[in-house]
Amino acid sequence: MALFNYYPDNLKDNDPSLEKKIFFHSLVFPSIFILLFFLVELTEQVFNLDFATGGVYPLHFRGLPGIVLSPFIHSDYGHLFANAVPFFILSTALFYYYRRISYKIFILIYLLSGMCVWLAGREAWHIGASGVVYGLASFHFISGILRNDVRLLTLSVIVVFLYGSMFWGLFPIKPDVSWESHLWGAIAGLLLAVYYRKYVVRRKKFDWEDEPDEDEEGPLENGKVQPENPVSDIEHKININ
Repeated sequence: MALFNYYPDNLKDNDPSLEKKIFFHSLVFPSIFILLFFLVELTEQVFNLDFATGGVYPLHFRGLPGIVLSPFIHSDYGHLFANAVPFFILSTALFYYYRRISYKIFILIYLLSGMCVWLAGREAWHIGASGVVYGLASFHFISGILRNDVRLLTLSVIVVFLYGSMFWGLFPIKPDVSWESHLWGAIAGLLLAVYYRKYVVRRKKFDWEDEPDEDEEGPLENGKVQPENPVSDIEHKININ
């Protein structure tokens, strides 16, 4: 049985069945993460456990595992849902549009946001997946602007419209919120968007994208205008993010 090739060689043929396979493939990885988020929180609630000390604690060796573990740990279901929805949307878009580099981008944002918090965060336990969420949101927003791509710009606008309040999460307004995770995640996403700005996003163009602009002037042909170019207490201080 042949395995589905997520990176097909012939990307010029707009095969609807192939696009559908790629879309469903893009749902798999985010869905697994969301499931694990809920399983961890459910385990905490059912067995009356507290996994907060599995988060990132800056400049302490005991906080190093949190670089990997902290995105799976949330303070409650409200905190979990607040991260789960944007995480699912943004990561699905990442795997769909940035196929060949999507896993690399995701892993880099995941690790860089955690490592920077460990190096430059307050002395407290930092938990939650919003560092990754901010990284993905920043990556999509900056990439959409740099590429001037219709769909990516639309996604960027949706991100800003739905999660516009995320901007305030970059500042130390609430003492129990890990603004460091938000800030470093956003910086990681921005840097990666700039670094991979020349990566070609493969997608089918809309018919109207190839139509000339009505205001664009060019040489006359048969009476029509033609375009020129068609084309402290370590155990009790917890920051959530």
